[in-house]
Amino acid sequence: MFRVGEVHGRITERANEIGRLCALSDSCTVTSNLWGERWSKLVTNVMGNGMSASTGLISRDILLDDTLRAFTARLGSEAIRVGQALGYTLEEIHHIDPEVIARAGEGDAAARQEYDEHRLAEARKPGGGAHRPSMGQDMVKGRRTEIRFLNGFVCDKAKDVGIATPANAALTDIVKRVERGEIPADPKHIRELRLN
Repeated sequence: MFRVGEVHGRITERANEIGRLCALSDSCTVTSNLWGERWSKLVTNVMGNGMSASTGLISRDILLDDTLRAFTARLGSEAIRVGQALGYTLEEIHHIDPEVIARAGEGDAAARQEYDEHRLAEARKPGGGAHRPSMGQDMVKGRRTEIRFLNGFVCDKAKDVGIATPANAALTDIVKRVERGEIPADPKHIRELRLN
């Protein structure tokens, strides 16, 4: 699905025409919230890509592990709070209200239960989460990862708005170490952080 929008947020004839053209090949939505949608997509990637790269696991196995799933909420929470501080209006992330993810990652029990139920239901669907995110694929194939431009980017932007992002910083460091061959991909790297 394509998203088309103007940097200034207004729906213009140009955006509508680009949307019409894109719709010739796939579904397309013209949006007045381009920056919020882009940050929401970043949060989605922040929650899954580095986790696969650092653990060596596919998405389903990450979601079925209580500790790893909790850490994905923590990663998402930090990224959501940074996006909000930057003034973005976030869209649903993994079909969940971003505020639920943010509160789940901050330790709110009701939000955590809602987050867990949703993510576990997704993982338990036939074929649900039976894929390796792109950064996990990069790691398996010995390619350089995008960790600096995902979780590392969240950390960089967090400094601009005075928000701590210890989970994203820790994951960025772990993925870099795995990438350099200093440590093997292993779920224990996340489990041993004790950040949840």
